[in-house]
Amino acid sequence: MGVTTAFLVALFTEMYGFPLTIYILTAWLGNKYPALNPFSHASGHLWLTFFGGGPAMMVWIHVISNGLIIAAFWIMSVAWRWIHAAKGELVTEGPYRYVRHPQYSGLFLIIIGLLVQWPTIITVLMSPVLFYVYYRLAKREEAELEAQFGDRYRKYKSITPMFIPRLRGAVAYKEG
Repeated sequence: MGVTTAFLVALFTEMYGFPLTIYILTAWLGNKYPALNPFSHASGHLWLTFFGGGPAMMVWIHVISNGLIIAAFWIMSVAWRWIHAAKGELVTEGPYRYVRHPQYSGLFLIIIGLLVQWPTIITVLMSPVLFYVYYRLAKREEAELEAQFGDRYRKYKSITPMFIPRLRGAVAYKEG
């Protein structure tokens, strides 16, 4: 949770406060930095600055990023409902039928959505760290689930992907 908090603080500090990415890029690129006013809020958006575009591009960036974030929260909320309804039993239905860790899949989508919406040097560097931290946490949870549910969980684990559902030839886990 500490790494996630650091990611969010870094993102919003740069978005609305101290634009470290802009300072680094203007120092590094000098007069080649493509923004007329590198210290304006709009020039802090790297997609717009480096790829051009104006309000229409910003709308599409927000549609894509907000879509990812909304989908992520929906996935996470549905998954939590299944977990809480199971009362400690192994959950292999609902979103768990397609991935073993839908909550972490949702967190990954949120991180990607935030990177689409407002990429910064720090958040681009921190996102792989976040992915790794949650991957390790998922592996630790899987060891606990194997100890608790044994062969049932091992079979489920052998069929069901960890974070990303199979798009073609998906074999959803069915108990029994």
